[in-house]
Amino acid sequence: MEPRRRVLITGASSGLGREMARQLGARGWRIAITGRRSEQLQETSRQVEKAGGECLTLVGSVTDKDAVKGHYAAIRERWSGLDWAILNAGVGDSVNARRFRADTYHHVLATNVGGAVNWMEAVLPDMITARSGTIAGISSLAAWRGLPGAGAYSASKAALSTLLESTRVDLRGTGVSVVTVCPGFIKNGGAPEDEKGKPFLMETEAGVRRILAGIDRKQRVVHFPWPLSYLMKYAIHNMPDACYDWLMGRLATG
Repeated sequence: MEPRRRVLITGASSGLGREMARQLGARGWRIAITGRRSEQLQETSRQVEKAGGECLTLVGSVTDKDAVKGHYAAIRERWSGLDWAILNAGVGDSVNARRFRADTYHHVLATNVGGAVNWMEAVLPDMITARSGTIAGISSLAAWRGLPGAGAYSASKAALSTLLESTRVDLRGTGVSVVTVCPGFIKNGGAPEDEKGKPFLMETEAGVRRILAGIDRKQRVVHFPWPLSYLMKYAIHNMPDACYDWLMGRLATG
């Protein structure tokens, strides 16, 4: 019988976070969920418990270090610690640099990178002491190049991926695994018009199954779907800078 693991999922108010919580709840696991929207978190909790899991709901922002410390204290009091920490909370941007606003960058980086850092500081000491545990960060294929109109998002995901890679190397031999998840486009509960023009767009359930399968295997880097990920990794990532600038410039204005 599979052990009844203890899992944290940040950004679980909707979308990928909610579906990850629901699928892990169906395994009968104990799920701690965080997010800023109380009503939406309660709906996630209902879905987890309906699926057969146990849920601990923690309302607050990953950018609030004191709130993160309090949330982890509540997890330790209830379950003594965690087996998995899925750092999913994130925000995006779609602002061309010609309308550059520092506040946009501060907000995206504080959430996508700072939020992960706050939770890593909270959970890693106990995992290292226990010589067991998995940290999984939800990055993006956008980490591999600076995409037009998404400077803050691309920068934040590149920073998160590099942070996770460095952490994975540092933690070799401790028993703690670090998984970097770089998905392509997955339906995330947004408006239909937001999904137009996204190649290889995946259904939420299928995308989450791929994410969880990679975390189950403790895969160092999980990237999918393969047509888009291999295009990004081997063609666009290695494309000469001048060619990339020309191509992306055409797409951005085209």
